[in-house]
Parts: sequence; C-alpha cells; structure tokens
Amino acid sequence: MTEFRLLETGFSDAFTNMAIDEAVMQLHKKGDLPTVRFYAWKPHAISIGYFQGIEEEVDLQRSQELDVDVVRRITGGGAVFHEHELTYSFVCSEESKIVPKNVLESYSKICSGIVNGLEELRVKGGFVPLNDIIVNGKKISGNAQTRRGGNVLQHGTLLLEVSVDKMFSLLKVPDEKMRGKIVQSVKKRVTSLELETMREHSFLDVANAMQKGFEKTFGAKLVLGELTTEEKKLAESLRGKFAERDWNFKR
Repeated sequence: MTEFRLLETGFSDAFTNMAIDEAVMQLHKKGDLPTVRFYAWKPHAISIGYFQGIEEEVDLQRSQELDVDVVRRITGGGAVFHEHELTYSFVCSEESKIVPKNVLESYSKICSGIVNGLEELRVKGGFVPLNDIIVNGKKISGNAQTRRGGNVLQHGTLLLEVSVDKMFSLLKVPDEKMRGKIVQSVKKRVTSLELETMREHSFLDVANAMQKGFEKTFGAKLVLGELTTEEKKLAESLRGKFAERDWNFKR
C-alpha cells in the first residue's frame, strides 16, 4: 500500500502554522511521500487571502484586544477566523499524479479526504465547487490551494464549533448598515460538527477520523512522521516573514 507522511503538529501561532505549510511545500522533492498535516491555532487567528488587503478585511484594534493573530496566507481566497477547528494541509508534487492537474478536480479529490473523514463521524458532507464542503446545505469547511515549484499545497478548515457573532466582531463587512443582515445570513449558511451532531468533539478524535478519510480517498496508509531538520530550519526562517508588517500589509 502507498504511504503518505502524516504530521500532527498540534497548536501553534498563525505565523508558525503558515511557515510550516510553506516550508513543507518548498522542500518537497520528486519522489518524496505526500504530506498530510493536522494542526490548530493558539492564539486564535485570522488568516487573509494572498490578494486581500488586511486593513480592508480585519478590525485590527479588535483583534489586538482579543489577542487574535492576523496573518496573510500564500493561498488566495477570503479572510478566515480560526477558532475551534481542525486545519489540514496537503502537499504533493504535480508530477506524482496523486491529484489531477486540473485545479477544480484536484480540489474535489483532496476535499474528498475531509468528506470521507466526516463519514467516520457519521456526518454526511459533500464537495461544492470551487472549494467548499457542505453538510445539510451549510458550509462546514473552506479550502484554498496554490501551486509553486511543481508542487501542490492545499489547506483548509473543518469547523468543530462556530461563533459567527465573534467572527464578525473581528472581520469588516462591505456595508456597515447591512452588518446585522449579513451576520444573520451567514448564521443560516455556516455550520459545525457540534451543531450537526449536537455534541462536542475533541481535536484528537476528529484528527483520527480525518486520517481515515484521507486513507480511504487515496488508498494510502498515513504514517506518523516529523518535520525534517531542514523543514524546521526553513519554517523558523519563514516565520519571520509571516510575522512581518511588510508581508501582512503588502496590499
């Protein structure tokens, strides 16, 4: 059976989390095992898409008051509030043909790992293009992807719990007059594992389910590993970039 490397890096700050994802992608070489990583955020954080402007998207004063990190991703997409969730990343080479070259098809393939993981938790989910996973018509997971140096990086969230009011106390809206309606609309369109199952789920239990989901999707065995010395060194260096004002305010 094919083997993938599994990384369980636990809870880290936003700058470390984004640095590890980029380091793993940068250092992935042809013939290396694909890597699946499960992680979470401490303190809680907002990540903005690569093409977004931080001051347009985030209430920076409020985020500072609540001790919430703010970081720019290397992937596109919208601003995401990372609180009670499991985050995954997936890295492989394009040449490996483990995921399709077509971007939409590759989203569908990788997101199937989460969908199959949800089945392990007795929750029926589905992939909705371009990059969402829904349960009972509501979004439970958002995902983003980039391709650099012949490698694919996709990362995404799986909401364990959701606090829309807190999220929108930190994120700006296009029209303040419409804030109330926007918040109510999002509450109708977003869900979490807790809401769908009416019980709490530990990070470890969800990670174990997602591991099985990825194994089923790719017909592979996820073998627990560690970051290499080279990956750790590069991640430490890249953390400085992700923590810099120049990077986060570049647009």
